[in-house]
Amino acid sequence: MRLSELNPSSLPALAKEFRFGLEAEFLLARADDFTPLWHRDLTFERLNRIFEGISLEGLPSMEGLELEPPMTKLMPFVIEGYHLPDMDFRANEVLPKGVEIRTPVCESLPELLRVYRTLHERLESAMRAEGMVLVALSHHPLETSFSGPQNKRRHDYWQWSMEVMTTYGPDINVSLAPSLASAVDAVDLEAKINYYGPALSALSVAAPFCGGKPWEMRGKRGKSFRMHKRSYIAPPIEFHPDEKNRLEFKVFDMPNSLGEFEAQILSFLSLVLDESLEGRAHKQTRIYDLGQVARFGLEAEGVRERATELLERAPKVLERWGFDPGALEIFRGRLLSGTTPADEMLALYDRTGSLAEVLKERSRFRF
Repeated sequence: MRLSELNPSSLPALAKEFRFGLEAEFLLARADDFTPLWHRDLTFERLNRIFEGISLEGLPSMEGLELEPPMTKLMPFVIEGYHLPDMDFRANEVLPKGVEIRTPVCESLPELLRVYRTLHERLESAMRAEGMVLVALSHHPLETSFSGPQNKRRHDYWQWSMEVMTTYGPDINVSLAPSLASAVDAVDLEAKINYYGPALSALSVAAPFCGGKPWEMRGKRGKSFRMHKRSYIAPPIEFHPDEKNRLEFKVFDMPNSLGEFEAQILSFLSLVLDESLEGRAHKQTRIYDLGQVARFGLEAEGVRERATELLERAPKVLERWGFDPGALEIFRGRLLSGTTPADEMLALYDRTGSLAEVLKERSRFRF
């Protein structure tokens, strides 16, 4: 059975069986001068103490979240960083790169956004009380690399864990209705994401700094150093059929507004649910395209056409399933103006000559 073969009147009811989750990593900075922090400035013990003091009252059950050792309390907050294991590769220490908000499993998109807002507000308040702020920036603006002792049995996993010590991004989680799981062809969906994913990535580029200044490659400023580092190795999607058919989408840079999170989720839903999108690509093509997006953003070859195709079709697709497509106006506006978050950050940097001003702006999360 294909999704297009379903009775149209049944789609909103099926969509109510979807489940949603969101993981979002943040750079930390000092609240007084917006100096970016890293593992040299942070400790697991301090961050864990802050987390354990945050109220979880009024939140959904934490069921479905995994405990992240060496943390001992299951929480919607995680200390992100480099795990130092014991002889059996069990984590017993973390060198923090930043923090992560991870929502419990939510039964609707509006519930997910409400829960995320609550978690963000509580974490932000707790961090400010400790003299720190959350910054939505997808790559550390000063640090460019990290080296640590082997912390994974597999060599490639170890190499990747060192690469991501300087990157920050969101993971979008959608669990499909059980009756739809067999209607989604994982191989075909990944090929579709290989084609359209780079275009969606281009709408979110938000890491234009490297080593304390604008990132340049071959004499031209780039838009996402994070995407440049991830393009050749990081998967755009992970399939978790044993976790209630969870799809984990990983192509976006970090937003600094709740509206953009919603736009990211809606665009992924449209990508999954729209079977009439004809574009497909191999992994090698996606790697090339993401490398170009990292440098040129919306000016990368073929990106505007692919983004336009998806966004023009998305409202009708989403409305058939009972979703409000309104937040996609954020992406449509960027497509029309050609201005991405990276462009806005670079313009602010050029006006002020201050990286601190950029971090200050990216610490203002908009609800």
